Amino acid sequence: MAFPRSPVDAGGAEPMLAERARELADRVARPTVMDRDRDRRWDPGLFAELADARTGLGLAGPLVPRALGGGGLSAMQTCALLEGLGEGARDPGLALAVSVHAVLGTVPIRAFGSPRQRERYLPRMASGDWIGAVSLRQTQGAALAPAIMARPAAATAGGWELTGELDLVACGPVAHHFLVIAAHDDGGRTAFVVDRATPGLLINEAGPAAMSTCPWGRLALDGIQLPDDAVLGSVGGAASEVEPLLAALDWVFTSAPWLGVIRALTRDAVDGARERRLFGRPLAHDQSARLMLADLGTRCELASGLLHRAAGQFDAGGRPSQQDAAAARLFVAEAARAVTSGAATLSGPLASTGDHLIERAHRDALFFAGTGGGTEVLRPVIAASLLGLG
Repeated sequence: MAFPRSPVDAGGAEPMLAERARELADRVARPTVMDRDRDRRWDPGLFAELADARTGLGLAGPLVPRALGGGGLSAMQTCALLEGLGEGARDPGLALAVSVHAVLGTVPIRAFGSPRQRERYLPRMASGDWIGAVSLRQTQGAALAPAIMARPAAATAGGWELTGELDLVACGPVAHHFLVIAAHDDGGRTAFVVDRATPGLLINEAGPAAMSTCPWGRLALDGIQLPDDAVLGSVGGAASEVEPLLAALDWVFTSAPWLGVIRALTRDAVDGARERRLFGRPLAHDQSARLMLADLGTRCELASGLLHRAAGQFDAGGRPSQQDAAAARLFVAEAARAVTSGAATLSGPLASTGDHLIERAHRDALFFAGTGGGTEVLRPVIAASLLGLG
């Protein structure tokens, strides 16, 4: 599906949106990031402030059409907002939660939902009243064995019965509903929208040590009963509908905040090189330090180019090629680790002061590199595209 460009696109709105997001996130999110990260705490008030389209950024539903209460933004504009959020908040966990709800949660419903599903879910998601959750295990298509099984319910009842467990459910503990992809006995897969209030559905708080400010959960479905209108898209069609879209959305939009984070880290590295002294001279006068700064800056710009190219393809033709989306994710993940390491080297003792971004980024970048399938999925996807194998 394509995201039509709004008239302001031609005026270069993306830098202004990124700066607006950076300034607001710096003001409302950055001051509390260390405490929230230490306490592994989700702040609903902070999310509401970022989600409010009148006083905040409208980050709950930037890709939801205006007619359904959303921002009606393009993919490029949404990437700019998320990049600014990452740079200003300096909080990868918060940015991941926002990206999962605002993009991975809303766009599949916009693309494949029935009119009833779109009208029921999207306005409340765009306002931030209802939060959508997605397991990062389910953004990898057929790369992982299915964790949820779906069977037709009893003939007298109709609908579907779902059984299984999902971990790494981003936004799980605070979600109103979940996007779940389930497998059938014949190997087909179907996507469902599952409300939290569904009898037999349990959500427990559980997650990785990384991305501490994102609320993580484990979803257990004990033979839950769903009506036919809970199906998202066509029955048995998830492999060609929802799953490829989810993968592309994950690879592009959850990478966007990391572009902001690595810009912030590069800026910290520049400050560290200016402030530290080596043998009585500013570190910035050292040739090896300058070369490292050049590498960090180059990685930022290359990551930006790849990511913006992939995002632009959503606006132009529906969604980017698997090759472009996977290449963008692969490069951003590697850049995040390299820039974090370089910033730690140049900042020296400064790395343990301030808001501890380097420590958070080091921990979270390792986790980020493994999501979206990691190199085991991304490199084969790129290679298959180059070979014309799909």
